Amino acid sequence: DRALIFTESVEQDGEEVSTIGLVYSKQYTKNNNIFLTLEDTSGFLRVLITRSNNELFKMAENVCLDEVIGVIGKLNEGILFTTSIVYPDIINSKNKIYDEEIYAAFISDIHVGSKMFLEKEFLKFVDWLNGKSTDSEIKNIGLKVEYLFLVGDLVDGIGVYPGQENSLVFKDIRHQYNRLAELLSKIRADIKLIICPGNHDSVRAAEPQPQLDKDYAEALWNLPNTIMVSNPAMINIHARSDFEGYNVLMYHGASFHYYVDNFTNLRANKPRDNPSHILKFLLQKRHLAPSHSSTTYVPIGDEDPLVIDKVPDVIVSGDMHKSDVSTYNGITIINCSCWQSKTDYQEKTGNNPDPCIVPVFSLKDRKVLMVNFAE
Repeated sequence: DRALIFTESVEQDGEEVSTIGLVYSKQYTKNNNIFLTLEDTSGFLRVLITRSNNELFKMAENVCLDEVIGVIGKLNEGILFTTSIVYPDIINSKNKIYDEEIYAAFISDIHVGSKMFLEKEFLKFVDWLNGKSTDSEIKNIGLKVEYLFLVGDLVDGIGVYPGQENSLVFKDIRHQYNRLAELLSKIRADIKLIICPGNHDSVRAAEPQPQLDKDYAEALWNLPNTIMVSNPAMINIHARSDFEGYNVLMYHGASFHYYVDNFTNLRANKPRDNPSHILKFLLQKRHLAPSHSSTTYVPIGDEDPLVIDKVPDVIVSGDMHKSDVSTYNGITIINCSCWQSKTDYQEKTGNNPDPCIVPVFSLKDRKVLMVNFAE
């Protein structure tokens, strides 16, 4: 196949070409076909995908503005009639296993400070980590957890939405973080607490979000076993001289709602109840928010921190208040539950949280156990 430069003239129509570009625009024709305009530094190219190829058309329906795709097809009067669409996609071919029984646990959306925070259930989870569970089947697993990931929305925050003060127990952000620190301090100190912020936390809303502010969350910073990271962040755990460790990609998930609202094929999988479908969708694009308008964004340096450059072994998110576990091309997908009962806002939007469920990842066999602390 001949690679096409957008502004380059082609000697004859019908020649098969392939190219890569950013999606500049996406339109539906009066015959309900899809017209894409791709761009690169040399110019623009119009790309047509017809409904006659049902599988290809479904792929085109999932194409996002601003994402990078490859296309293959034949040119006719300056239009590329597409026969193939290629996403960047992602594959983890490494079947890593560790020879000891070690676990990592994942939680998010704790919302300390909210009247809806489920403190009793959270303390039950803390007791489990400390080996105080009355359930003999899972007691030993809790004692073998060495990593606890906290994936954003640690507190309910202040002024996140109009009228929020009416739903708060603690109306001071430092008080919220102090109370969370008190709860986390009860966890045995040999567990590493890896903490990133979310949209309710005391950092800017724009992504990438920096580590939690030391002024507001000083009590968390002072805990001896906390590791503060940005959102998103790639964390390597349990690397040894004879084991390269697991790469865990943390992302709270602010962009998720845009894709749920704008892509029919994604909505068909009921992603609010099954959020792993959103992460599969984004893994295919190798970007956590490929459309520029899908999340508030602050450019930093020459590289985009939301690009999924390094291949993770595990990708974990929150925000949806729904627990879900899946795999995609060798990558373990985890969406965390929450520690807040159903709010009035969720009632209005039809969101159905399943609180107090903790996914626990085994470093030995990569299986994920769901432990329910609401029961």
